Amino acid sequence: MTRDREYPRASLRVRVSHADVHYGGMLVAGSHILRLFGDLATELTIHYDGDEGLLRAYESVEFLAPVRGGDYIEASGRIVAVGSTSRRMVFEAQKVITCEGPFPSSARILDPPVLVARAVATSVVPKERQRPA
Repeated sequence: MTRDREYPRASLRVRVSHADVHYGGMLVAGSHILRLFGDLATELTIHYDGDEGLLRAYESVEFLAPVRGGDYIEASGRIVAVGSTSRRMVFEAQKVITCEGPFPSSARILDPPVLVARAVATSVVPKERQRPA
């Protein structure tokens, strides 16, 4: 893998909907965070290659803290290495706001944010689809 130029970074912030709750205690399935990482992978390959590419595999995934309906998650990713068709990426998701307090509408800004997940993945962009910026 080469390290020719500055690799792109991407981030997004979303509120986890109560419709995404899957388990007791208002817990959200880890697959919700993986969907965010997939969206970031798509954006990263668009920035680097001008094509969505295909998220091929996760090398590692760690779920480190619970995510509940109503939480705000900030996810970020970056390309860390580039091969002829592969793009190695790292991702993190942090909980930045959590719903808790004396009232149903209470929330609290987390300072510092809580790391809820991280992953390493590879996307592939076929040579014929690569249109570097």
